[in-house]
Amino acid sequence: MSPPRVVLDTNVVLSALLFTSSPLALLRHAWQTGACQPLASTATAQELIRVLAYPKFKLNAAQREELLADYLPHAEIVQLPYPMPALPVCRDPNDLPFLHLAAIGRADVLIAGDKDLLALAGQTPFVIQTAQAWLQELQR
Repeated sequence: MSPPRVVLDTNVVLSALLFTSSPLALLRHAWQTGACQPLASTATAQELIRVLAYPKFKLNAAQREELLADYLPHAEIVQLPYPMPALPVCRDPNDLPFLHLAAIGRADVLIAGDKDLLALAGQTPFVIQTAQAWLQELQR
């Protein structure tokens, strides 16, 4: 059986990468060991790169590259077509790349901490849930 295909929103990836003593560090272990197959697109990878450069994280270029190298090589890169498929209306247009990626990449689950994404749970062909809920299921 192949591992679940997952889309991780940027905040979830950041938490898994930056806060190694947080419960979300288990998510990092999951993608490193092949317990899940993260998906990424150009748009979601670019957002991660942009957010890692925020001054509040105090990461230099080498540290940012090291964190990206701990995630992106594990991700399957999905090319998104144009036009994009119809999806439920999301309150935050910045979340659309994650919804599109999950739909086009045939994700099993979109793991999000974002309330606008979580509000769409049950309205998509893929599951939308928090990292904590997904990790509980993974550990069963």
